[in-house]
Amino acid sequence: MEDTLYIKDTERNKTPNFPYALINKRLKMDGLELLNQIPKFSIKACFFDPQYRGILDRQKYGNEGKKKEARRLSLPQMSEITIEEFIKKINSVLVPSGHLFLWIDKFHLCEGVKHWLINTELQIVDLITWEKHKIGMGYRSRRKSEYLLILQKKPIRAKGIWTIHNIPDVWEEKVNTTTHPHSKPIELQKTLIRSISNDNDIILDPAMGSGSVFTACSSTNRVFIGSDING
Repeated sequence: MEDTLYIKDTERNKTPNFPYALINKRLKMDGLELLNQIPKFSIKACFFDPQYRGILDRQKYGNEGKKKEARRLSLPQMSEITIEEFIKKINSVLVPSGHLFLWIDKFHLCEGVKHWLINTELQIVDLITWEKHKIGMGYRSRRKSEYLLILQKKPIRAKGIWTIHNIPDVWEEKVNTTTHPHSKPIELQKTLIRSISNDNDIILDPAMGSGSVFTACSSTNRVFIGSDING
């Protein structure tokens, strides 16, 4: 019999199990395929950094073929329909009051993403601006920040769920984008993981990119499940 990891879900009195083959490693597979293998109501939190097809179709800055921008464009891109499918499946595997940390850019901050949440139990509860101390693309203003939208699955609760109360809503952290153009701030992710989970809770990243969430989980004694289509 295949070894499994058993996780007690006290809220729903169920005990989902996970094959050890899925945990604490970098899986090469489509994130939707991974999500189909995860039991419902079993994930404490998920980080999701979608590759936005929509904004790439709209922006024509003239530097898309140069260096880091060329690497961004070479990554597999997600349609709006694909992003909505990801979020619906993430919603189904989160525990009640679990969190989704969703990375968005300025375009989606202004246009809104509520249509992605239709037919889910997810509600926007907060926003953190990540000041990267590195200037990026832009035809008018040049981007120095990204945005982390914080969503919670119903029932919406903070007391007893969110335990760190001094996290600034503007987070300053430099990252190295040499190995991956979409590297994310590990210290911020570690702080958020500690705030909403306990040792050995399961944290998910179905489009893990640089693997920063995996690193954050290793540093905080959490169980990681994640994949990337590029391995």
